[in-house]
Amino acid sequence: MRLARLLTFASPAILLLALLAPPVSTASADSPVKTLYSISLLGQPKYPADFKHFDYVNPDAPKGGELKRAAIGSFDSFNPFIIKGQPAAGATLLYDTLLAPSEDEADASYGLLAESIELPDDHSWVAYNLRPEAKFQDGTPVTAEDVVFSFNTLMTKGDPQYALYYADVAKAEAVGPRKVKFTFKTSANRELPVILGQLYVLPEHYWKDKTFDETTLVPPLGSGPYKVDSFEAGRYVTYKLDPNYWGAKLPVNVGENNFGTERFDYYKDPNIALIAFLAGAYDFTIESSAKNWATQYNVPALKDGRLIQQTIPYEQPSGMQCFVFNIRKPMFQDVRVREALGYAFDFEWADKNLFFGQYKRTKSFFENSELASSGLPSPEELKILEPLRGKIPDEVFTKAFTLPTTDGSGNNRANLRQANALLEQAGWTVKNGVRVNKDGQPFRFEILLDNPLFERLALPFIQSLKRLGIDASLRSLTDSAQYTQRTRTFDYDMIVGGFGESLSPGNEQRWFWGSAGADQPGSANLVGIKNPAIDTLINQVISAPDREQLVYRTRALDRVLLWNYYVIPHFYLGADRLAYWNIFDRPELRPRYSNGFSTWWIDPKKVEALKQRGRS
Repeated sequence: MRLARLLTFASPAILLLALLAPPVSTASADSPVKTLYSISLLGQPKYPADFKHFDYVNPDAPKGGELKRAAIGSFDSFNPFIIKGQPAAGATLLYDTLLAPSEDEADASYGLLAESIELPDDHSWVAYNLRPEAKFQDGTPVTAEDVVFSFNTLMTKGDPQYALYYADVAKAEAVGPRKVKFTFKTSANRELPVILGQLYVLPEHYWKDKTFDETTLVPPLGSGPYKVDSFEAGRYVTYKLDPNYWGAKLPVNVGENNFGTERFDYYKDPNIALIAFLAGAYDFTIESSAKNWATQYNVPALKDGRLIQQTIPYEQPSGMQCFVFNIRKPMFQDVRVREALGYAFDFEWADKNLFFGQYKRTKSFFENSELASSGLPSPEELKILEPLRGKIPDEVFTKAFTLPTTDGSGNNRANLRQANALLEQAGWTVKNGVRVNKDGQPFRFEILLDNPLFERLALPFIQSLKRLGIDASLRSLTDSAQYTQRTRTFDYDMIVGGFGESLSPGNEQRWFWGSAGADQPGSANLVGIKNPAIDTLINQVISAPDREQLVYRTRALDRVLLWNYYVIPHFYLGADRLAYWNIFDRPELRPRYSNGFSTWWIDPKKVEALKQRGRS
């Protein structure tokens, strides 16, 4: 996944590069350098060097109008790059990156701030040549020194994810006013040229007399298409399209950034936000609740076309939503305990009774893709796994991983018997109806939530745990800042978490599962994994020499993660549920790998028609 999404990371495999010109220099006597306009990771780039715009945009889309959206919780900062504070929704609209992705290619990037890329055949470094017209919003040119400053600042003062994400970069240096070079510690990590292209570039002259790693409500200077127009901390923030945006006519931007202003209004929780949406308070939402989707939108505005519901399938891995064990806690350190608790989660009942049968059970960390493991390991996977025998669960070699199932009736006795047997093997027995360990300490833990929608899922799970003699409780925090602080410091027993994946896994796997992040506050290693075998598999994924090996290595990693029972998998939909008031128009062609909302625009005639009819 792209770092900005972390929530698409680039692939460590098949780095097929489109040439802008023949080789122009050499890195050494043995390693020619190619000058490139694009990098594609799963095949030849779709668009030629002289392309005018992406196929899925309308190059003549009108710009203007106000888009209103919702955000949950609060905010106290406009700096989205540090661990402190709650950044305002949309804060990255202020910034540009070196490269921009194509949404109809799984992992292709084209020049944004950078007009070309230089890469030697040995992949020991990469250089980006900046566009001479690239400017910050105060008219100052974007320079190579700004790129170096951005990289070094994010590595030393930014969110810890950056230090792990760019761990294989030895140094960044300006080798000319508009040319920046990154030298690598290893030539095996072939995704580095792409993930460095995702780097947000910050203005050194703006930050030189400011403290970067502190929260700020002073709107910062960027180079992107929007500026902060107005805000009230914790209540709303509005961004206005910059009429002088330097990159508006670039091929990667034509047909994008069509909203004249984008406003985010903050609500206490998703339920309140939904009520506001149905009352017409804002324009567009992506619905995460199956129950809400099935029951709450049946309003007159939907029936007469003023309000629209649409489900848009996507062609990306669904990732893993799950109950996450914090194995830093003693009661979860035995794998048998973690496996046992999985038997208490009745997905079939939940899907039938809570989610209107909309979901499928997630059975892989790379669900909905060729990267997902299934059945027994293939011969190619066994070659990867055999050197780790004795360091990974034996079942990896002999059994197909499966999850407990039920008939959906709510009668989960058979699975609870399996759970009881595993718990007793692990030394947790029942005395007077209470599950205790050998020291007589009760099995007690808390599920920490930040979204009340998950309560409907957690409460039946807790009831099943109580039948096992386990005292599980629920705490739902409405203060988003408090929840963020607790998760950043790993102050929880269990949470509902999510691990997004792309078709090209790579460096982000260190952030999710690597030992280096286990004790790093703010890391995405929510589980607390410190497993040398998993570190080995992660490094093999990152250094995969081609697509075929990337698939085998990712499946091997997937198997080991699954058999360690670090999480209790939930479910996936494989689509986005969009609801919006009928004020938009959009291109005829939707991009393959997104819902395409970034290419929509506001139709003034529809706005006026809706105004005449009303939203309620």
